[in-house]
Amino acid sequence: MKRYGLIGRTLAHSFSAKYFAEKFRREGLDGECSYDLFELPEIECVKRLIADTPALAGFNVTIPYKQQIIPYLDALDDEARAIGAVNCVKIADGRLTGYNTDIAGIRVSLDELLGTAAIDAALVLGTGGASQAVQYVLAQRDIPYSIVSRDCAKGNFTYDELDYDVMQSHHLVINTSPVGMYPHVDQAPQIPYAMLTPEHYLFDLVYNPEQTLFARMGAEQDAHALTGLRMLYAQAEAAWDIWNG
Repeated sequence: MKRYGLIGRTLAHSFSAKYFAEKFRREGLDGECSYDLFELPEIECVKRLIADTPALAGFNVTIPYKQQIIPYLDALDDEARAIGAVNCVKIADGRLTGYNTDIAGIRVSLDELLGTAAIDAALVLGTGGASQAVQYVLAQRDIPYSIVSRDCAKGNFTYDELDYDVMQSHHLVINTSPVGMYPHVDQAPQIPYAMLTPEHYLFDLVYNPEQTLFARMGAEQDAHALTGLRMLYAQAEAAWDIWNG
């Protein structure tokens, strides 16, 4: 049986195992493939996981290991190298190759959210591996962006600096941070929601809960909002194609 899985520090929020279990049943693969959640307290534990799981053919990577996994890989796909973050690893002939399938999910999600809307600029909330993938896709689309971080050294703005002028010159707001993710569903990034308008578009990469507080507070201001479930499905299918391509 081929084994796949997801590595991360805490995985109670993850829908990935359920998604792949349903996929395997639907496609008649439930006797041939399995997908498990592997909680690793430190990234160094990935070496033991691979050694102890000889049937492991690939795995996804989530917070906080999308950048930390890179030194443990033998090769990187060109896009993963350009982004500097990996969320999908293929194991073949003893070699580990890193890919980034987040970009597939981000592209599909932005197509759905924006349609034909012209965007002046985007605010990207967060600086981790998912943020790197978002920045890559925005650059491909020629959408200027600014990074928002709690640490003034890591971004263009801190959350306290998001005033009226900033909000009215950035009509796309993308949350790449884990704020609001299950079980902390009563939390949301600290942006000035009262300054949002029907011309604003909010994309939350968080998919659990399906309707995040970030998206709900945006919708209350008549902003367009989309959460991360569509992205999850698209990147999962892209990972499957990589593992079996």
